[in-house]
Parts: sequence; C-alpha cells; structure tokens
Amino acid sequence: MDTKRLELLTEAVPSASRVGVLWNPHFPPNVATLSELKRAAQTLRVELYLVAYRGPHELEGAVATLRRDGAEALFVMPHPTTSGHAPRLAALAATHQLPAIAPYRDFAEAGGLMAYGGLFADMYRRAPALVDKILKGAKPSDVPVERPVRFELVVNLKTAQALGLTIPPVVLFRADEVIQ
Repeated sequence: MDTKRLELLTEAVPSASRVGVLWNPHFPPNVATLSELKRAAQTLRVELYLVAYRGPHELEGAVATLRRDGAEALFVMPHPTTSGHAPRLAALAATHQLPAIAPYRDFAEAGGLMAYGGLFADMYRRAPALVDKILKGAKPSDVPVERPVRFELVVNLKTAQALGLTIPPVVLFRADEVIQ
C-alpha cells in the first residue's frame, strides 16, 4: 500500500519532485517496505528524503526538518505513533505548507491532503474471529496474518485550496470521499 500511496501523492501533486518520508526505522513493517517504496519513487521520478523519528516527541522536529531541507510533499508511513497522532501530523503538514498523505482517514478529516488505507472498520470486525481462535486454543503464531481487503481514498479539497493545489480529476474520480 505504501507504493500506491506514493503514486496517489505524485498524481495529486505532480510538481513535487522531492517527497519527504516520515518513518520509524525501529518498526519492522516500515523497514520491510522501504526498498519497495524506493523502487516506486524511481519509477515515478521523485526523490525520497527520509527522516526518521523514534516517538511522538520527535514528530514536530522531523516535519520541520523535511520542509527545511526542501521536501515538497510529505509521505507518512504507517506506525502506531503516526496513527495515534494523525490530527497532529495534519496540523504540522499545514503549518509547513506540505501536501501530505497518510494511511489514516482521520488524517484527511483533520486537514491532511489525502488518506489512503485499509478500512479500519472492516479490520476491527475481523478481530473477534481471530481472538476467538486463540481463546479456543490456537497458538497466536499459528493464526494467519490478515490484510485489509477493502481500501479507501479520502481527499480534502479544503486543504488543497489552502495549499493552492488543484487536484486532478482522475484522483478525485477515484476518491471514495471528497471533503469540501
């Protein structure tokens, strides 16, 4: 999904040639998808500028560093910290005039430019079945990891307008929700 998020961001902000990536190097899923994200960036002809953070206390400084060092857009990699601080990240992106995408719907609802990710409601509905298997004796390591099957794209046109952006119709057409 990270490569799809990057693709959507570059479609929405085609002028961005340097994309700042906010990531946590101690989070295995971020590390595992980084090489794939770098390949996608080469295909999309954008430079990735990675800035690591270790906790919520470093988010403000990390976003400021991205902007100061020439990032023209912000890409938020999934992590429990960024999920729990999505509204704060949206505010930081706005403060630094960075069009941004994150995997969380509440990011776009709070003023981030875009969000693309799995539907959390669907994932939460599946959780009891997995817990039930464990409570009935299955070892947690034997319960298969499930991935989302439905995804949503949310675009915030208020934010686009504030940033002076015109979101291309092809992106708006694919959006599941457009915040006006």
